[in-house]
Amino acid sequence: MVNQHRPNCGVEWRWLYFVLLVAISRASCSAEEASRDEWWQRTVFYQIYPRSFMDSNGDGVGDLRGITSRLAHLKDAGIGATWLSPIFLSPMVDFGYDIADYTAIQPEYGTMADFEALLAEAERLGIKIILDFVPNHTSDRCEWFQRSVAREEPYTDYYVWHDGRMDPSTSNGTRLPPNNWQSVFYGSAWTLHPVRGQYYLHQFTAQQPDLNFRNPAVVDEMRAVLRFWLRKGVAGFRIDAVNHLFEVEGFPDEPETGTDRDPLSYGFTHHIYTKDLLEDYDMVYQWRKLLDDWTEEHGGDRRIIMTEAYANITFTMKYYRSGEESSSRQGSHMPFNFLLITDLNRASTAQDFVFTINKWLTYMPRKGGATANWVLGNHDQPRVGTRYGPERIDAIHTLLLTLPGIAVTYYGEEIGMLDNPDAISSNGQGDSVAGGGDAFIVFSRDPERTPFQWDDTANAGFSTGPSTWLPVHPNYRRLNLAAEKRSARSHYKTYQALVRLRAHETFRKGSIQLVPYSDSIIVYVREHQDTDTFVVVINLSGGTDRSVDLASIFPRLSLELTVASSGSESNYRAGDIVQSDKLVVGGYEGLVLQSMPLTSRTRDRDAMPSTNLAVLWRTVKDAAVIASIIIALGSSYYGLQPWQTIGKWTARGSLKK
Repeated sequence: MVNQHRPNCGVEWRWLYFVLLVAISRASCSAEEASRDEWWQRTVFYQIYPRSFMDSNGDGVGDLRGITSRLAHLKDAGIGATWLSPIFLSPMVDFGYDIADYTAIQPEYGTMADFEALLAEAERLGIKIILDFVPNHTSDRCEWFQRSVAREEPYTDYYVWHDGRMDPSTSNGTRLPPNNWQSVFYGSAWTLHPVRGQYYLHQFTAQQPDLNFRNPAVVDEMRAVLRFWLRKGVAGFRIDAVNHLFEVEGFPDEPETGTDRDPLSYGFTHHIYTKDLLEDYDMVYQWRKLLDDWTEEHGGDRRIIMTEAYANITFTMKYYRSGEESSSRQGSHMPFNFLLITDLNRASTAQDFVFTINKWLTYMPRKGGATANWVLGNHDQPRVGTRYGPERIDAIHTLLLTLPGIAVTYYGEEIGMLDNPDAISSNGQGDSVAGGGDAFIVFSRDPERTPFQWDDTANAGFSTGPSTWLPVHPNYRRLNLAAEKRSARSHYKTYQALVRLRAHETFRKGSIQLVPYSDSIIVYVREHQDTDTFVVVINLSGGTDRSVDLASIFPRLSLELTVASSGSESNYRAGDIVQSDKLVVGGYEGLVLQSMPLTSRTRDRDAMPSTNLAVLWRTVKDAAVIASIIIALGSSYYGLQPWQTIGKWTARGSLKK
């Protein structure tokens, strides 16, 4: 009797066994996805400009102890990592981007002990510290440069030197710069050094001589710098001006653009010999391997690279990896995406926004865990409220924090700080790179670098001193963190709510579909299997309310939607119920609306195996438990040899991925 029934039981068991194996496969895939969902892929990064964040000793300049004392603010805002603009020893011609010693702390910022204390407090709060790494150039006061000037080995060729060319218009031996290359900051990229008697290259200021990365000793020096700070416990590096590392050998003239007639302007030539060379990418791949090897050897969370390169989209994408093939070399975890800065402004339409966002998502690699990132501001660009208009601050933050991938926030943006135009007429402590006169007013970066506005006390709570290195924005008495925390609704509370919301699985892993509903209204849906669906509505215009029929664009939405987030001036509150087919949107609105899970609205009722699998999967989540059931039931009751069976099925191709 038993033998007569066993074949039928075996057939039933094999069907259940197959379902369970598929479930295990799904569990493995989920575990694999979770392993790829690393800390840097799911956090919000926050840039601190050290001079302007918090002053601890009353000298009017921000410092490391000040940052440490205010790290709790980052925790409160939901920030998971912060990158610090340079804190290294520097004469401050370019405020730290001219480094004299890569392993020493700038005295006005504090000591190495202060930095170590900052790391310890950050670790206690669960915040990662990223350092700004500036490898393209040093300060002209760096010991390496001084010894290179003197032709002391091994420093003779640490920098890019050239004899120059003879002036054909004279016969007195006058020499000219080697070619027509220009500095980013205006003027020739070459300066004749009177002691060495040769020209040296500087793609930025004359006080920032370019290192020679074709010299292996320079490459080794930079590796040593990275290891020094990794030993201290930093979580990674933001690499400055990475696409300027190499220049073409032979130093040929660059072709003229024909659009800028000033031969000393950076726009006079196409920078095909000084920027975006293949060697730049190779160096990033080398640094990525160094960091990966360090993580493998020392354990802990992955150490990361963030790269700054203002370049076209195809060049920028090369920083992710060397190619699509499985043997490709990994590069930057975050090749900074500046499209929200460079390609959009307050005059941009909904179509412009959708096109620009999709541009990055379209070009981004699909394999190898590449993650999108969105940079809304930094120390070189006008603030969000100045660039897009103060009335759009909440809407633009809604956009930033609900797009797929990583969000990067510049200090003060979370409370809606604005540029201070009066900073350009400060006491001479500001942006010396911009020069003076009209050029200073046009090109100065001081307006977006003013002190953080903590409260309405003197100096906005930034410093107890009589003055600050840049003047505080005069609006600080009403626009400050303390006031926004007290208010029922504010830019800061909107930002906080959005940061919390983006931790939802749908925002972390879900798909996106963007549509320009009109010239001024952007709508997009974020969906993920078996969890909530969200739709985001951004109104770029003011004036009268607009009616939006979301159901006509996204028919799978439920009729009723719940407000998950709204701006500080919105008529909506979190928890309000709205209709998807007749949503009323106010001026400059930024709304996040929550729908019921996609799968509970679209599941195919007739697909029984799929449905049974989903039910089973929801019931039994743990793959280890499933495996235990298989082994226990299969071996003790049915007398099966499950792992041999797996081998047979795999050989027939039934379970191949």
